[in-house]
Amino acid sequence: MSARDVVGDEAVRWDLVANVSLLFDELPLLERPNAAKQAGFTAVEAWWSFPSPRGGQELTAFLDAVERADLSLAGLNLFAGDMAAGERGVLSAPHRRDEFRANLDVVVEVAARTGARGFNALYGQRLPGVEPAEQDRVALENLELAVQRLAEVGGTVLIEPLSRNLNGAYPIETAEQAIDIVDRVREAAGQDNIALLFDTFHLANNGADLPAVIDRYADRIGHVQLADAPGRGAPGTGTVDFSTVMDSLASNGYKGLIAAEYVPGEDTERGLDWVDGQARIRLT
Repeated sequence: MSARDVVGDEAVRWDLVANVSLLFDELPLLERPNAAKQAGFTAVEAWWSFPSPRGGQELTAFLDAVERADLSLAGLNLFAGDMAAGERGVLSAPHRRDEFRANLDVVVEVAARTGARGFNALYGQRLPGVEPAEQDRVALENLELAVQRLAEVGGTVLIEPLSRNLNGAYPIETAEQAIDIVDRVREAAGQDNIALLFDTFHLANNGADLPAVIDRYADRIGHVQLADAPGRGAPGTGTVDFSTVMDSLASNGYKGLIAAEYVPGEDTERGLDWVDGQARIRLT
């Protein structure tokens, strides 16, 4: 599904990606890629919803479903622990270093097989009994390895701030905090394939001025995800001014991917009317 946002006389084009961990949730996961294809999307992304860091048969089945639907896989979250139980990443957990690295091996293989380029590495929550400085040291070490490994297959690591009070003791809540990590890893690794994941829901939920964030950090935004706030519904269901957000992305020259990552209504496809509405994205 191609998308176009018009600013003045200049048309800026993006590919609109369906996040099938949230969209089409009226269907089983393996049926969602085909539903996305039928709705007009050409690419999908997903969270790591597989039971182990290596993914196993569940990962293989998902990749096969994406290929059968003739879709591109744009991106994938790295293993983040038990998300359903409230975990939000293992990146900064010293005792889970082996899980992270086993997952990284698999993700590199996925990137080589599919051409996926964006990989969201959730930072992980603060742990009782572990000094924050030690967790940050482990996270930096793991991220340095991740950017080096993923550079071999054209991949980019994404750092995402999450909504406060909804994700446990997750320490990355602002764009500034994420950018600090991005800059430190770039310097340590000597690579620039790590960037901010700009999620309109999480940032707006935490009180960010979205256009100001774009203006300040446009050169380090690696991926954009759209959902309204509050509520994480489709654009137009909350208070985010998506017209201004899209104008800011366009005027700052953002040329990366934009994903629809929101909680849909009962029928995902029927709820896609926002694409021609609140976000002023036009399908072509």
